[in-house]
Amino acid sequence: QVQLVESGGGLVQPGGSLRLSCAASGSISRFITMGWYRQVPGKQRDLVAGILSSGSTNYADSVKGRFTISRDNAKNTVYLQMNSLKPEDTAVYYCNARLSMMAGTSYWGQGTQVTVSS
Repeated sequence: QVQLVESGGGLVQPGGSLRLSCAASGSISRFITMGWYRQVPGKQRDLVAGILSSGSTNYADSVKGRFTISRDNAKNTVYLQMNSLKPEDTAVYYCNARLSMMAGTSYWGQGTQVTVSS
């Protein structure tokens, strides 16, 4: 079974930075893709950033140039570095990992709250 544990959320002022971590149980090299999503109450969960097993990355337009996704295979951890944070970045951030394109092989962490406010 895959377990994902997020950490690093919190309260930060506009313009500040946070780094989220997603620690996986076992090797992350087995995942075809990992990513960070975010969700605010009453809205759908949206992709923020993703990283493929090849190392290729993709970002939502709203975070390009501010957020960076990376991974450390030795630590089985994926990170999301968030800079120049804005109030509209406030959300619960979830880590996702996918073993394959088959149904039932996508896994989620419990989420971590990020609040950007002065």
